[in-house]
Amino acid sequence: MNKAAEWQIAHPKHSQKDWTNGAFYAGMFAAWETTKSDAIYNAMHAMAADSNKWRLARRWYHADDHVIAQTYIDLYRESAKKEPVMLQAITDTMRKFLIEPYPVRGIEIIKWWWCDALFMGPPTMVKLSMTTGDKSFMKYSDVCYHECYDLLYNKEEHLFARDLNYVIKGDSKDRFENNGKRIFWSRGNGWVLGGLVRILKELPADYPERPFYETVYKEMCAKIVDIQQADGLWRASLLDPEAYPGGEVSGSGFFCYSLAWGVNNGLLDAATYAPAAKKAWAGLNRCVAEDGRVGWVQPIGADPRKNFGADSWEVYGTGAFLLAGSEIIKMKK
Repeated sequence: MNKAAEWQIAHPKHSQKDWTNGAFYAGMFAAWETTKSDAIYNAMHAMAADSNKWRLARRWYHADDHVIAQTYIDLYRESAKKEPVMLQAITDTMRKFLIEPYPVRGIEIIKWWWCDALFMGPPTMVKLSMTTGDKSFMKYSDVCYHECYDLLYNKEEHLFARDLNYVIKGDSKDRFENNGKRIFWSRGNGWVLGGLVRILKELPADYPERPFYETVYKEMCAKIVDIQQADGLWRASLLDPEAYPGGEVSGSGFFCYSLAWGVNNGLLDAATYAPAAKKAWAGLNRCVAEDGRVGWVQPIGADPRKNFGADSWEVYGTGAFLLAGSEIIKMKK
């Protein structure tokens, strides 16, 4: 974990406010909690305080531009000073998010119209509520989460379509894989499941909506284990694995993280899910180069692709790997 984190620190990519780095630094914080590496902590703090000055990117309405604040909130919790500036930008943004309509029209008919948003938006709002005591953020997150669930969740497959373009509507625009199955993207569903973990870690046991999140989480975990491949990983397109070469790390890492967390916290049966998580971790490690670079990561996109291999890396792939390791090591203990 330290080697992967340090390689990625030495090879920065994208704006430090970008969603890609939001996923990376989520993994960095989990890695720091696990290893207490000064290099990891210093990199996180430099990102937040020096590069970003605790600010967000420009779009108040878009979850892509909110996710980096998850690390701000985590650093705030660890800080002895707890300076208000650490939370000011995300608090102001979320207050606007609560009351303003989504300003774009198209497939964006609700605020979280794409499934990846469920990693970026809801955990940010729940973390903010649990940190500040203002429960309005998490209550509105529940509303927006249900909208996305109703729009994109397939109750037969227990997977999320990436967006409305991949929901089967019975018209000429419907999309299917070559084997006739629906298109369910590995990374998109990995981010949904990882987001559910990050929500459940925060929610009180008696929170009224907690049973809903636990149900979706358990349904998805059961499906994910059922379609895990022999190498321990998952393919870019979950229901057409034969058509996609190699395991895809940015989805598989989040699946490994989610399964291991469920075992560690008693939500998943260890006899069923622990072997799957360990098998996934072994598969992920085979995708890490000797220098710590995490490969086999699908580049930025919105659907399954075949445009990646051992040399293909992205910051969010490293983030997923670090999140997975942070839970696997607890399972070992």
